[in-house]
Formats: sequence, structure tokens, C-alpha cells
Amino acid sequence: MEKIRATGRRKTSSAQVILFQGGKGEIKVNEKTIDQYFGNNPRLKYVVTSPFDYVKDQKFDCESFVKGGGPSSQAGALRHGIARAIAKLGESFHLSMKRAGFLTRDPRMVERKKPGRPKARKRFQFSKR
Repeated sequence: MEKIRATGRRKTSSAQVILFQGGKGEIKVNEKTIDQYFGNNPRLKYVVTSPFDYVKDQKFDCESFVKGGGPSSQAGALRHGIARAIAKLGESFHLSMKRAGFLTRDPRMVERKKPGRPKARKRFQFSKR
């Protein structure tokens, strides 16, 4: 079995992904199954497994280590990492991942809090008198 490694990121999460070609289709996140890790949230499971829909003729086992951020951010980082690993297999795989938009890193980050304001853009209530 061939090992393919890749890193995925989103917001403050980063995921180290190892794909094993010719597996049974098992996905492990931080030594847990995907069902144990993401609980009963089908949207997050769909986000993570969506790159595999574009390579239906092949099965992969996936081991990943995720840190930082929240569950949604971690799922996005996992998807990015899995897509990058699949793209390393060949030009046709790279093209299908690119067309699906999985290889583009989502650059959106939380805006920093500014001094003299309660949040990044929110202002305290204005009082004329």
C-alpha cells in the first residue's frame, strides 16, 4: 500500500493527512472514527468525505491528525488535506480536485479586535449628550 501525505488548513485548524491506496474506505481522525469524532453532524461528515466522491473507482484508508479551531474549521482542513493528497496521485486526479474547488485554501480568518471597540467592527453606543 502506497502512503500519500498532505497538509490541509482552514482558519486556525491544520490537518496532517495520510492516505493509503487500496484500503477499505475507513477514515480516522485523531485515532477515532469519523463518526466518533464529528458525532451526529452529517454536514461535517459530508464535508470531509466529499473529495472521495470524485475518485469512486478507487478506495482509500485515511489517517489524520487535526489541531486548532472548531469542528467546522477542522472538517474544512481535513477536506483540503485529503484533496491535496488525492491530487498528488496524478494529473487527472489533480484536475478533478481543482474543478471541484477543493485545492483552494479558504483564506478567510477572524478579523482582529481593534482598540477602543468591543469587537472588530462593533462600536459602543453613541451618545450625543
